[in-house]
Amino acid sequence: MRVSDDIMREVKVSERSTLRDVYKEDIVPKMMKEFGYKNPHQVPRIEKIVINMGVGEGARNADIIEQHAKELAEITGQKPIVTRARRSEAGFKIRKGMPIGLKVTLRGERMYEFLYKLINLALPRVRDFHGVSPNSFDGRGNYALGVSEQLIFPEISYDEVKRIQGMDIIIVTTSKTNREARKLLEFFGMPFSKS
Repeated sequence: MRVSDDIMREVKVSERSTLRDVYKEDIVPKMMKEFGYKNPHQVPRIEKIVINMGVGEGARNADIIEQHAKELAEITGQKPIVTRARRSEAGFKIRKGMPIGLKVTLRGERMYEFLYKLINLALPRVRDFHGVSPNSFDGRGNYALGVSEQLIFPEISYDEVKRIQGMDIIIVTTSKTNREARKLLEFFGMPFSKS
């Protein structure tokens, strides 16, 4: 029995090790054709992904910070750093130096793994998901996305979660315009909503 060329092409794509290979072999030529770049080095790329988790209650309860740090480490594969208050805020009962959040900056292979997981596993698990907003670019090619709960990631067990916590995901690209950045993320498979 002879296997068709289409099936063989699909097998080759699925055997690729990372999104980095997909970027080099598929996305760079598409972007060069789309925007008329003369050199592959002109093609925008993803520089880093920053995940922020603001945990206001962490200032009063260290266990909450530890629990969310453990969850964020499971999701990203990297230990988060604890962010602390820069100044005192009497209205929020926060003193300078209190832990108020967690942050992870992903680069290289971990960044591509997280992006793959976000696009293909986590976002489709969001209830009533119709795509991410195409209007969350900052004008310099960076994209911000808010996630309302950590349960959408497959590493998090529902039974072990004591508190639902959202996070902000910022995808930093080398694009100079929003149009370039959006096309780059579309080629990666980011599900933008139609509206």
